[in-house]
Amino acid sequence: MDRKLELLRNVPLFSELGTRELAELGSLVDEIDVGPGKVLCEQGRSGDEFFVIVDGQVRVDRDGREVATLGPGQFLGEVALVDEGPRMATATTTTDGRLLVIGHREFHSLMDRFPSVETCVLRSLAKRVRQLDPEAAY
Repeated sequence: MDRKLELLRNVPLFSELGTRELAELGSLVDEIDVGPGKVLCEQGRSGDEFFVIVDGQVRVDRDGREVATLGPGQFLGEVALVDEGPRMATATTTTDGRLLVIGHREFHSLMDRFPSVETCVLRSLAKRVRQLDPEAAY
């Protein structure tokens, strides 16, 4: 559990959480191994999971074009969990890897119990909006 908590603490989205919130999050997260070619989420489809990359690489495609490559410590899938809308991109593993996964219900339950988690999520989303399109953030 200590390794999992350390990984979660190093994710920017969760870095401001207190020990209690982090421990609760750690109890809700599953750790999985994946091979190359595993589609984690598909653009346009509903999303039920949030992923943190522990090891390996994930390619992110939007409209059939690669827009990012993510690696250890990075995360994906939080937007669909927050707004319950369709996935904005397709994410596929390109190597063997290990991921931390948290489901929709657990994610929302954690935000309900610990408002600080929701605040961290909103800050992270705001940072992403600013990075993606500075003109859209006003």
